[in-house]
Amino acid sequence: MRKFGLIGYPLGHSFSGNYFRDKFRQEQITDCVYSNYEIDSISGLGDILKDPELEGLNVTIPYKESVIPFLHKKDPVVTAISACNCIRITDGNLMGFNTDVIGFEKSLIEKLTDKDRYALILGTGGSSKAVAWVLQQKGIHFLFVSRKVTGQQDQVLYSDLDRQIIQKYTLIINTTPLGMFPNLQTRADLPYEFAGPEHYFYDLVYNPSKTLFLEKGEAAGARIKNGADMLSIQAEASWEIWNRPV
Repeated sequence: MRKFGLIGYPLGHSFSGNYFRDKFRQEQITDCVYSNYEIDSISGLGDILKDPELEGLNVTIPYKESVIPFLHKKDPVVTAISACNCIRITDGNLMGFNTDVIGFEKSLIEKLTDKDRYALILGTGGSSKAVAWVLQQKGIHFLFVSRKVTGQQDQVLYSDLDRQIIQKYTLIINTTPLGMFPNLQTRADLPYEFAGPEHYFYDLVYNPSKTLFLEKGEAAGARIKNGADMLSIQAEASWEIWNRPV
């Protein structure tokens, strides 16, 4: 049996497990299983890797960066951004990839315009690095927004955000878990009153389909989009990676 799975914590409402189980059923793939591996420390990965039938893993919050030392090889994008969300296992060797960049880019461009030249990336975790890489490739200038100083380049604090910044940085991307089920009443602390129809609010959160962050953007007349199709795209990219000829 070919085995695949997801590591992260918590995983109670993860997307990948249901997606792949539905995929296997619909496409009548009977020799594969996909499991959730909820581990409260990245050190738990060692036990998971002892399974000789395990061929691939997806990686989600909070392990996209801390999984790097376990990799034997890294795709150039993983090397560039130090974040991995997909692992292919071949003869005990772990090769790291980042399919977030594929999913985010293909999802983002649906509502992207030539006027979206400045972006705010809310959060500084592993997903934010994939977002930053895509924006950099597209020539979109960006600032990371955080609650505290982390030493990250091009960073501002939420408390720094004012009318001037919000009106200049019209593409606003949430990479944090704020607003994710079950914490539906949480949202990024932005001065939403300065947003307008020229803005594009993108939320990597997909459950619920419309977070408070997106509701605020919609109320201001902004374009809005959640991360649902990003996840589908990156899941299919993972499947392609796991099934490439050796």
